[in-house]
Amino acid sequence: MPDDLLLQTLRPVSHDLGGFKVHRTLPHKERTTVGPFIFFDQMGPAQLPPGEGIDVRPHPHINLATVTYLFAGAIEHRDSLGTRQVIEPGAVNLMTAGRGIVHSERSPAGLRAGGPELSGIQTWLALPSDKEEIDPTFQHVPRGSLPLIQGAGARARVVMGTLWGETSPVTQHSPTIYADIALEPGGSLPLDPLADERAVYVAEGDATLDGLTLEPAVLYVLRPGLAATLRSARGAHVMLCGGAPLDGPRHVWWNFVSSRRDRINQAKEDWRAERFPLVPDDGAERIPLPVVTPKTVSYP
Repeated sequence: MPDDLLLQTLRPVSHDLGGFKVHRTLPHKERTTVGPFIFFDQMGPAQLPPGEGIDVRPHPHINLATVTYLFAGAIEHRDSLGTRQVIEPGAVNLMTAGRGIVHSERSPAGLRAGGPELSGIQTWLALPSDKEEIDPTFQHVPRGSLPLIQGAGARARVVMGTLWGETSPVTQHSPTIYADIALEPGGSLPLDPLADERAVYVAEGDATLDGLTLEPAVLYVLRPGLAATLRSARGAHVMLCGGAPLDGPRHVWWNFVSSRRDRINQAKEDWRAERFPLVPDDGAERIPLPVVTPKTVSYP
């Protein structure tokens, strides 16, 4: 039976950010992580007005890694390590916060006049407890360096981990799988049980999994050990994510993730006291610590 394929169906909380929508499926009230994925956002698709763009001012992170992956448009990343990198569709930006990093994300200046596109997925990965305080790093892997699997009306780009016999060069801090799957009309692709925890997400189009219809913008958590096949009648864009379970609970407050609540409290004070490093050439403004204190959430 199709329902035997799934552990959970996680419907998104959607936010209109003025010009584009964000659909968030992790964290969710019914489940907070899939493998190391502790945050899963779909941005857009959107066409912003001419002269405008996204401007996410400098803000901090600790004890996590962010993964930015675009379907359309471009984002300029800057961080306190001195990195300045434009990411475009099919490439990967992996920013490992470790003991602490500050970054900003903005539409490139050269794209604003025509009205930039924005479409993609941004995720956070919780770091293993023994790697939470590693030195911060940044890794950009271009589109052409990611393995591409093709066949049966399907193309799959391995964003992280090992899938279909191919391994991505993107760093893994713990066992992780992440793939971008494009299904042509009538296309299909098998999903083998290569990770303890897995989920599929239809970003666009129509897809089924062994006959079960998958709705767009919903994260479907698969049962362990399941082998199943993705299919599409009219074409679809699907993301596969997952990996090994976390090695213990995590606490989340604003942009901070940690296995220790006291570490999050220290990060709050460090940001309030301006002890985090600045982003070169983008240090004139920053996102302040929230005035209305968000609840600290503990994730098992």
